[in-house]
Amino acid sequence: MSNVKTIENLSTEHENQPRFMNVKQVSNYLQLNEKKIYALVSEGKIPGTKITGKWMFPKALIDNWIIESSHGGLLTDRLIVAGSDDSLMQRVIMQIASNIQSNALVSYTCTGTRLGLSLLSHHKADICAMHWGPYEESHLRHPALLQQYAQHQNWVLIRLFKREQGLLIDKDLLKAVDTDDLKGILETNLRWCSRQSGAGSQRFLQETLQHFMIQEDNLKISCTALSERDSASRIAMKQADVAPGTRSIATEFSLGFIPIGWEAFDVALYRGVYFRTLFQSLLEEIKTDTCQKLAEQLGGYDFAESGKLIWSAD
Repeated sequence: MSNVKTIENLSTEHENQPRFMNVKQVSNYLQLNEKKIYALVSEGKIPGTKITGKWMFPKALIDNWIIESSHGGLLTDRLIVAGSDDSLMQRVIMQIASNIQSNALVSYTCTGTRLGLSLLSHHKADICAMHWGPYEESHLRHPALLQQYAQHQNWVLIRLFKREQGLLIDKDLLKAVDTDDLKGILETNLRWCSRQSGAGSQRFLQETLQHFMIQEDNLKISCTALSERDSASRIAMKQADVAPGTRSIATEFSLGFIPIGWEAFDVALYRGVYFRTLFQSLLEEIKTDTCQKLAEQLGGYDFAESGKLIWSAD
């Protein structure tokens, strides 16, 4: 009898693999020796977890890892980021793009949280940067928002950082208002630059208004911006007086800032994307001394939970 296994037999064997494999099973599955599996684990290159001293490997993640590791010019050499705008994130993406030159494409399109998640759900983006309310509630709000999209069972949620949210305001006007009287500022006849529906900053503003029982219709809206950078530039160009935004964007545009609270800035992504070298480069770049110093200059960042897995559908 021939010892040669047919493609059909190999396919059947793979289908019969358990959902969680040990080292020997994943070694057979990948047709690699066990020593190589341990080497991949020690280098953090293969998805696995240690339970009571024993390494286990989820078959679904191993399958995704193989696909994402297959260099075909489609998966491993591009990273499309959509969703919420952030000053530090913009610089991190630009630095990665500079490092890799023409070897890969990394892009960041600021669409707002909701549209970013829709693009992610339709496989038009690999990652969605998001924020949706105060930090204290983010561990509940962010997963709840993800679960409104059909593809959410294939996603994970990773914390990048906390950031300080508040109001961007013209510096001259900042001197004329009582920064301790937030309700009074909201009721002042200032020209507001609002954000598009589905943007996290607009959600933050709406909830602040609700807290003080102020109708959004009472605000004097002079324009609508499609990103935080757009909001800040509108104020800098005197097209508006005030807008929701972060401390970092206020620093970047030399605007006044009135703090309101902190929020979580997370990224939603497909499980397989997590193992891409480009995404790991993003996490590593955030931790560099250069990035940390820049964050200090911009102000309003906290990296205590950077890289933490916040939620998974499993």
